[in-house]
Amino acid sequence: MQKNTEKEKDIILNVKRLKKHFPIHKGVFRHVAGYVKAVDGVDFFIKKGETLGLVGESGSGKTTLGRCIVRLYDPTEGVVEFHQNGGVKNLSNLKRREMNVIRRDIQMLYQDPNSSLDPRMRIGDIITEPLKIHRIGSPKQYKERAKELITMVGLKPHQLNMYPHQFSGGQRQRIGVARALSLSPELIICDEPVSALDVSVQAQVLNLLSDLQDEMKLTYLFIAHDLSVVEYISERVMVMYLGKLVEIASSEKIYKNPGHPYTEALLGAISKHEPGVFRRYILEGSIPDPSDPPPGCVFHTRCPYIKEICRNIVPALKEVKDGAGSFVACHRSDVLGLKGYN
Repeated sequence: MQKNTEKEKDIILNVKRLKKHFPIHKGVFRHVAGYVKAVDGVDFFIKKGETLGLVGESGSGKTTLGRCIVRLYDPTEGVVEFHQNGGVKNLSNLKRREMNVIRRDIQMLYQDPNSSLDPRMRIGDIITEPLKIHRIGSPKQYKERAKELITMVGLKPHQLNMYPHQFSGGQRQRIGVARALSLSPELIICDEPVSALDVSVQAQVLNLLSDLQDEMKLTYLFIAHDLSVVEYISERVMVMYLGKLVEIASSEKIYKNPGHPYTEALLGAISKHEPGVFRRYILEGSIPDPSDPPPGCVFHTRCPYIKEICRNIVPALKEVKDGAGSFVACHRSDVLGLKGYN
């Protein structure tokens, strides 16, 4: 378990032993034949005002983890502590009405703006919908708030009367950002918010999120599968594989001196944008079935540095010596000397 060595007042979210296991039903009577272990015992914290990146391949459990935090999925086990106004609330066991109140301060920004925006609604109504749901303000105040938010994300007030299909993908994601900001939240779970956008548009949206963070004192959990995107916006990075966190470190350390072989493989897959240079590392195999994870280290079936201990004993996520708050779940992290991105 990762020890929280930060001052309690600096923490906005503290996750302890979080699990989400989806039952597998079979047969005519739909009996439970097993469980998909999407999130399997996760510990981490987020400090106020920071951007914490979360990376991993598709199927690693990143999105499920984000949705468990905001209770779109009810956790199977574990604790999600949200620090607010000097108090602490365990989100994992709040009743629906209490959780609805908390959602004013924790919002989610989704991956695909096409599916997250109702095509039948005008942009002004989409942006102010959270205010109406929570019964905050009057119709006149909704209009003023919509104008304020649309301007804040770089669009024009006259566009509030338009529909989602009249905008580009990047503009639709800006509208999603405006909607997430309507309730003035403290924490935003960004679930791959730029992965569906062109590279040039990605940079614009990332810059917007960074500017808004400084202006509104926001905290982000930024989920992505691309380490280069996470490096751009995150102070710290978590690497997830098959429902488990395998490494947590500062963005700089992750890229220069990774501690886990899976992190090294993800870094090796980033292409270098230099003339005549294309760097690519092909990680053999695929993520194992989360309903039947391998014994020992979950990464040992694909790891090029495997030893017998890796097959039999689950490595703990432990703090690295002289690692400045870095944590790695690898039996051999101190002897491997892994390659960073350079």
